[in-house]
Amino acid sequence: MRTVWKGTIGFGSYAIPVKAYSAVEEQGVSLHLLHESDGGRIRHRRVCEACGDQVAEVPMTELAKGYQMPGGDVVVLTDEDFATLPLPTAHSIEVCAFAPLEQIDPIYFARTYFLEPEVVGTKPYVLLSEALQQAGLVAVVKVALRQRETLGTLRVRDQVIVLETMHWPDEIRTPDFPFLYEDVDMRLSELRTAVTMIERLAGDFEPQQYADGYRTALEALIQAKADGNEVVQPTAERQNAGVTDLLAALQASVRRQDEEPAHEEEPVHKAKVAERKAAQAKDTAKKAASEPRATAGPKAE
Repeated sequence: MRTVWKGTIGFGSYAIPVKAYSAVEEQGVSLHLLHESDGGRIRHRRVCEACGDQVAEVPMTELAKGYQMPGGDVVVLTDEDFATLPLPTAHSIEVCAFAPLEQIDPIYFARTYFLEPEVVGTKPYVLLSEALQQAGLVAVVKVALRQRETLGTLRVRDQVIVLETMHWPDEIRTPDFPFLYEDVDMRLSELRTAVTMIERLAGDFEPQQYADGYRTALEALIQAKADGNEVVQPTAERQNAGVTDLLAALQASVRRQDEEPAHEEEPVHKAKVAERKAAQAKDTAKKAASEPRATAGPKAE
């Protein structure tokens, strides 16, 4: 698992150093958006709608965040601006209170993280874990993840302290449906029948009994198409096309060279070549004349 956050659990005089890991790993089938006719990937590019050039991609170094005002004006916020904001929980999980878990509506929960203690924080970590279990409570905390402060809880699962990030109260919507304002007639016998049916189907929650039928069917569909050779190779096609274009260009260049008539050298160029050859011949003759001739030795009898 990859560490997604490092900091401390601030509890009284304790500062327990911990590392956070994502507790869940989604197992969906990753699908890409493609061009149906040839299977090519559809890519999203960073272009600026205000610039005259709607084609050039904006580099990452020129990106910033901003807030659009009601009148259309935009307030641009840079990294330096964010650095000036107070974020006391950036590297600390601040324990604010303790409460029974059953009092917290699950709608508040967002994401789950496992907390692992650093070596020096193992003892206070285990102490907090045991204390939470014996008290039967969870810790209500504040923590900043990805430059955003969030509410959360600390609870214990299999001796591991789990951080559950939560939505703020003003982020929870209030349902407003017409039936909530209507009087619905209900017979007591109907209610008893419904309760009886629910109780007959009741049992312990065993998550291993459930499986993602859609993902299984999707994987089977993909495999069946692959086995039936219903595939496209957009990358290979582009590479082959590039090789073909290169060979064609080379062949055309060779044909043009063969078809072009040989150009005669200019008279001046011919004269200079002749002069160089004559000079080289004179130098060779002088060297030969200046070298001593070898004397023939006595003939062998």
